[in-house]
Amino acid sequence: MKLFLRHATAKDCVRRAIKVALLVGTILALINHSDLLFHPNFTAARVLRILLTYFVPYAVATYSSAMEARSKELHQLEEGGNL
Repeated sequence: MKLFLRHATAKDCVRRAIKVALLVGTILALINHSDLLFHPNFTAARVLRILLTYFVPYAVATYSSAMEARSKELHQLEEGGNL
C-alpha cells in the first residue's frame, strides 16, 4: 500500500491524472450537464455531480498510473534480486 501511495502522489502521476480529469471530465460534464448552458440551475446536488464527473477520471488515471509504476518497480526489484 505504501508503494502504491508513493507512486499515486508522485508529481508525474498527479499531473497526468489532472490532465486526464480535465479533458475527460469536461467531455462528460458537457454530455451529462449540457442543459445548464441553456437553463442554469445550480443546486448543491448538481454541483456535487459535476465535481464527481471530474473526480472519477482523476481517480482512474491515478490508479492506473500508480499501479503501472508500482508493477515496474516490483519487477525491477525482482530482477535485481532485492526481493
